[in-house]
Amino acid sequence: MPLSGEAIRLMNYIDDVAVTLRRVMALAPTLTAEERTRVSEHLKQSKPNAEDVAKSLTEKPLAEK
Repeated sequence: MPLSGEAIRLMNYIDDVAVTLRRVMALAPTLTAEERTRVSEHLKQSKPNAEDVAKSLTEKPLAEK
């Protein structure tokens, strides 16, 4: 079954996020220990995070329940 345009668009957004995270990983070694800690805490506290999104994708929408 072919994907809808919306599904393809969402997958492209995920690819964009992955590119951003690769940039973060590439620059992380240039930060001081304190900066890495602060950036790490900021990442952990961001909402929604990847885990929240993955959970929402595995849950059935109300219309399907």
